Amino acid sequence: MIRSFDALESKMSCRPPLRVVVAGADDGTVLQAMNDAAEKGQISAAILVGAAGDIGRQLPSALGAIAQIIDAPQANTCAEKAVAAIRSGAGDVLVKGSVNSADYLRAVVDKTSGLRCSEVLSNLTLAEMPSLERLIGATDNGIIPAPTLAQKRAILQNALPLFAGLGIRCPRVAAIAASEKVTSRQPATTDAAQLAAASRAGELGNICVDGPFGYDVALSPDAAHRKGLQDSLVAGRADLILFPTIEAGNATVKAWKLHAAARTASIVLGASVPVLLNSRSDGVEQRRLGLVLAQAALAGAGAGIVSQPE
Repeated sequence: MIRSFDALESKMSCRPPLRVVVAGADDGTVLQAMNDAAEKGQISAAILVGAAGDIGRQLPSALGAIAQIIDAPQANTCAEKAVAAIRSGAGDVLVKGSVNSADYLRAVVDKTSGLRCSEVLSNLTLAEMPSLERLIGATDNGIIPAPTLAQKRAILQNALPLFAGLGIRCPRVAAIAASEKVTSRQPATTDAAQLAAASRAGELGNICVDGPFGYDVALSPDAAHRKGLQDSLVAGRADLILFPTIEAGNATVKAWKLHAAARTASIVLGASVPVLLNSRSDGVEQRRLGLVLAQAALAGAGAGIVSQPE
């Protein structure tokens, strides 16, 4: 199991470098992240789509040596041209730059010219924190406001290649709610119970889901024991937290960053290639680490997902 970003980077260093396509590359933070990735050998080519003059004025040297610039000053055509470059086979990963998120995602999910290959696109953030001895994932914290039960199933399937790339062939997923008691007054609890039942019946494939759990039960063995849930395969040792709403997931991940000294990286899953959709507040390292997640997801997509949890 990969337990830190440093360990993940080390493992991914033997993978082929990526070819990136950046939508809205006239963004200094994104260009610096891609430049750092180029210096580390993570990327071998970059197609930079956006206002050509602005890109050229900010282009760092290492990135400039491997870059092709496509002029697209208009936001909507910028995203469309970037997606078209991916569809043509010119890139392995799509990266969001200065382009508006709505325009970016609209181009990705377009039924005739987009990249979506799953029922839904879903965002997953992976975090490394001093208080936890392993990496922990959170989903969906960036795209689907209130996922239905069917969408939650799709979100979990989207996550499997990434976790396979992390060395976790059967991730433990905690379906989060405000209580461990199942009640129709809290739909998050009934959804969690149905997902747990489907997991036990083998309907979800190589994934182990349990819940409903409070956040403490998902991550703390002591909390799981105090609540009589120590026999669960997931309670106290979750690899991934499935949140009932985007607000819950988004707030939790931001709390990890602000209060738990977390290193984080995010990736959008469910498209034909990894898609990076960073927050405007994310820095250079978070954006570069997103490429490491992309490498892991691509590695996992080619691996068999067969093992069971211990």
